[in-house]
Amino acid sequence: MCTPLTPERDLDVPSLERLVGFLLDAGVHGLFVTGSTGEVAYLPDEVRYRTLDVVAGAVAGQVPVLAGIVDTTTARVIGHARASKEHGAQALVATAPFYAPTAPVEFPGHFRAIRAAVDLPLVAYDIPGSVHAKLPPEVVAELAADGTLDGLKDSSGDLDGSRTVLELTGDTDFRVFTGSETMADVALFLGSHGLVPGLGNVDPHGYVRLYEAARRGDWVAAAAEQRRLRALFRMVEVGGTRVGPYASAIGAFKHALVARGILASGTTSLPMQPLDDREQSTVDTLLADAGLLDGPA
Repeated sequence: MCTPLTPERDLDVPSLERLVGFLLDAGVHGLFVTGSTGEVAYLPDEVRYRTLDVVAGAVAGQVPVLAGIVDTTTARVIGHARASKEHGAQALVATAPFYAPTAPVEFPGHFRAIRAAVDLPLVAYDIPGSVHAKLPPEVVAELAADGTLDGLKDSSGDLDGSRTVLELTGDTDFRVFTGSETMADVALFLGSHGLVPGLGNVDPHGYVRLYEAARRGDWVAAAAEQRRLRALFRMVEVGGTRVGPYASAIGAFKHALVARGILASGTTSLPMQPLDDREQSTVDTLLADAGLLDGPA
């Protein structure tokens, strides 16, 4: 989920509650709070935990609430894990450690320490573009087998690696979710169990339709929905080289939610730069092309 901010960069609680309602009305099966799209690496701890409080309260048990506990070291992640449980999380999502270079031999101990510290389901988050290390499928399978991990959010873009995890864990309750906006239909065809796309904030109805088409085996309908969503996803590029790619993507998602009447402000965390008028206009055009400016698609 996006984390709505006021122009002063405080948590925008009314916008957050509207976003929760928008996503639930679309039929999503869970909410992932304080992840990459939620600007987790930028948020002060009090904003992280206040966001969880608000979301858990608004959801009121309708769907599971997963909390991103992303941080640089095992000790810091465990601190977030404990606090997230206190603030309403029903499952935790953790990356490998980062900033200091790591190696796969260090990953099992990291995840096992988190799981031992907090008795909540734990999902590994494979996002090498941010962590600068890939979670090897064999390590994921090892941690699934010993009960450390309950699932994987795969934002690596490595479909072969994701397929390997699915094959290694196929006879278990382990769940694999793709973070890809543009290959969601393919991931589901390969056996992934669900979708966690950042663009799902903007068009949750579209991703729910894609998921439901895949589940009933209507791959033609799933592919058609994916084509529309692929075109919409071009909004992440509107900032070009003027701003960083993360600022471009998060700024686009938030502006789209303003245009759709969900958020009051498209404010992003410092030091991200806001989209300019031309870039916002391009997002509006993409929304219109996708049929999203007059309510749910």
